[in-house]
Amino acid sequence: MRTYREEYEYWLASDAVDAKTKDELRALEGNEKEIEGRFKAMLTFGTAGLRGIMGAGTGMMNVYTVRYATQGLANLIIEKGGQIGGDSKEGSGVAIAHDSRLNSRLFAEEAASVLAANGIKAFIFDDMRPTPELSFAVRETGSIAGINITASHNPKEYNGYKAYWADGAQLGPEHANVVSAEIAKIDIFRDVKTMDYGEAVNKGLVEILGDEMDQVYIGRVMETSITHKYIDQVAKDMKIVFTPFHGAGYKLVPEILRRQGYGAIIPVEEQMIPDGNFPTVKSPNPENTEGFALAIEYAKKNGAELVIGVDPDSDRCGAVVKSGDEYIILSGNQIACLMLDYIITMRRECGKMPARPFACKSIVSTVMANRICEVNDVKMYEVLTGFKFIGEKIKEHDENGDENFIFGFEESIGFLGGTYARDKDAVFAAMMMAEVGCWYKARGMSVYDGLLSLYDKYGYFIENTESTVFGGFDSAERREAVMSRVRQNPPESIGLRVESLTDYTKDVPGFTKSNVLFYNLADGCAVAIRPSGTEPKIKTYVMARGDTAEEAEERRMAVRSAVDALLEA
Repeated sequence: MRTYREEYEYWLASDAVDAKTKDELRALEGNEKEIEGRFKAMLTFGTAGLRGIMGAGTGMMNVYTVRYATQGLANLIIEKGGQIGGDSKEGSGVAIAHDSRLNSRLFAEEAASVLAANGIKAFIFDDMRPTPELSFAVRETGSIAGINITASHNPKEYNGYKAYWADGAQLGPEHANVVSAEIAKIDIFRDVKTMDYGEAVNKGLVEILGDEMDQVYIGRVMETSITHKYIDQVAKDMKIVFTPFHGAGYKLVPEILRRQGYGAIIPVEEQMIPDGNFPTVKSPNPENTEGFALAIEYAKKNGAELVIGVDPDSDRCGAVVKSGDEYIILSGNQIACLMLDYIITMRRECGKMPARPFACKSIVSTVMANRICEVNDVKMYEVLTGFKFIGEKIKEHDENGDENFIFGFEESIGFLGGTYARDKDAVFAAMMMAEVGCWYKARGMSVYDGLLSLYDKYGYFIENTESTVFGGFDSAERREAVMSRVRQNPPESIGLRVESLTDYTKDVPGFTKSNVLFYNLADGCAVAIRPSGTEPKIKTYVMARGDTAEEAEERRMAVRSAVDALLEA
């Protein structure tokens, strides 16, 4: 195994490395810390694929690490018989999509070229597409796997590589471990097969996907709409501001809203232009208040009732609602509860509730959803963070069982309301959020009024998610040191008494092992602590409940203060 310095020299000496990359590497000479940070390790390939800052080096996102990862995936596919002429019963070929980020198209074509050189057919979209459409396309094309080039809502310096399997969900640990092991066996240059992209297209090894797939996908999303009863009453006059944050949702989200009958869609013009530099926002994340600043200006100017924003790869959807003269940004948990209550209520009203319905959420998402399901006699399944686990529940209980999936979500503004995909879908979420808005508007209520009515009905729940960020090239090591310290010194109180602790690195029935600590606290409150799978930070989730909004907030503040102290101690 080469040292980081030997790896650096290996890249400089290799004929496989292009001149521009070598110039970038030579410019690092004399900056030993930077060289070490770029070459001490390969980007980790896990269930989240790859994600990192773009640049030269084994620990960065570039054409060579993308090819390297794709060769590992190709080895798995060949082992499973998913190549041209193979004997796999799971499928054949790989569907590929990408977002609007810098180099995303380049990386997507490089991945297709590696697959083609390995005798594996690639189905690649002609331009950027929403992540959920990739999940849909995997099954629609009969592919054994999928690749999506995206870093979701990360800053512009990042890009990423998500791998999917035949069921349309991201790779599970079993397959991800095989790919990781295959990567470890091979040399990043000598053992990676590739061919000219244009040649691969001409030979039929790469097939281009276009508008035809969009139409099938949109049709399937529209099937999840519950009823047009209230849409027909008010949609033409309901003003909706929309922003795709310079990303892949710029086309399909407005299209599906128009098809549903919304006549006053107001685009944030500056952000409708796909641009991987994200010039109008500090961070293209619809969870952040700052990101919606321009959209809220549009809403105030036009008197809009609802603002919808989707992240650059269009799998996550945020919302801002009008309350009097103010605009309030909803949390992912609040959006989910509004959708869940609407879906259950309207399905029952319209006679569309299936037998044995179930919903699914991550363990770090609001327990208010559990309460909604309990009151309405709907089963709730809980899973680890990662939408692939919700996909697994759909496959286990809907596709292979006799239960019926109606809704799934993660608190990080990820939602799905149908079985056509196995990933969160902002196209669906935008459509459903607008439908919820129509339901309340038709009854003379704002969406925010509707949220308050849910608290009156189900109880007061307040959640708060924050991150402790670690900078520098040793960020991963320092992050894990903090997790280890907290794990080895379990607290008796975190603002409230700790009633039980679940450590998901141990054997927990029904769950794969994961680096998550979950504390059940007194008074129905809870805390979850986990390191991010894609960024150098620890995420902490506080879930509080109370008989009144004031009581719930008082408990949340006490727990939040204690959590912050726990990580700093």
